[in-house]
Amino acid sequence: MLLLKVTLDSSDITNNLLTTINNMPINSYNNASKDNPVITVIVAVLNSAKTFQLCLESIIAQNYPNKELIVMDGGSTDGSVELLKRYDNYITYWESQPDNGIYHAWNKALEHARGDWFCFLGADDRLNNKEILTRLVPYLQKSCEQQIRVVYGRVVKSDNNGNVVRLEGKPWTEVGWLMKHGMSIPHPGLMHHRSLFEQHGNFDESFRIAGDYDLLLRELKDHPAMFAEDVKTVVCQIGGVADSNNLIAAREVFKARRKCGLPIFSWVWSLVYLRAIFRNLASRFTFKVKI
Repeated sequence: MLLLKVTLDSSDITNNLLTTINNMPINSYNNASKDNPVITVIVAVLNSAKTFQLCLESIIAQNYPNKELIVMDGGSTDGSVELLKRYDNYITYWESQPDNGIYHAWNKALEHARGDWFCFLGADDRLNNKEILTRLVPYLQKSCEQQIRVVYGRVVKSDNNGNVVRLEGKPWTEVGWLMKHGMSIPHPGLMHHRSLFEQHGNFDESFRIAGDYDLLLRELKDHPAMFAEDVKTVVCQIGGVADSNNLIAAREVFKARRKCGLPIFSWVWSLVYLRAIFRNLASRFTFKVKI
């Protein structure tokens, strides 16, 4: 497994690495077809230069040729824009200007995406090795044959030191029924077919945290997803927005369920919401005690 780790001040090493791993622009389409679909990787970033470089390089390193990279920067001032300029030849489209949140950024990116499949990453995420897109393609082909529009794998959750904390992602046959009650599959690295957006629309920008769940629920409440069981797609750090704001996330899940016409009461959601309340109270109490 190849994990790219290049420090921010090692520009010469970085440039040599990029030349070695990929000599073509990232939006170079080689015989794109049903068997070799174009995959668009979309990244949203705001002042995350330290992890953003690893994210970019993990995408550029992919040995699958029919790919494109779109980056939406929310107006960073920490060096992220300088990274975009450095890797400009490998990026299909990027911009840096204030936005209204991650779902607004992703929606703007969709206006420039030409792929058959879309994958969304945060600046703290990175593809697990250089063969991830290549290994996902057989699943994308199979899903098209079965008219399935969502494909996901396992996600590696790590701490700030890069140590593996847990793996997320289970077979659809085990967790599919839970989707109507909350997010039961990992979104980082998940593949969305273009037709999903054409039928259901884009991300609802009124959500802060659960906009991905809202979008997927429109599709998955009535249709299955495909699990790429042997692919650990993405490494992402614990402590993201959803991890640290689980009470808000639970409320937004409730909102998404109502939007999709699901029954108001859900014992699964109720348990998750109660746990979020207790965790929130516990964190406040701990903070007060420390003070």
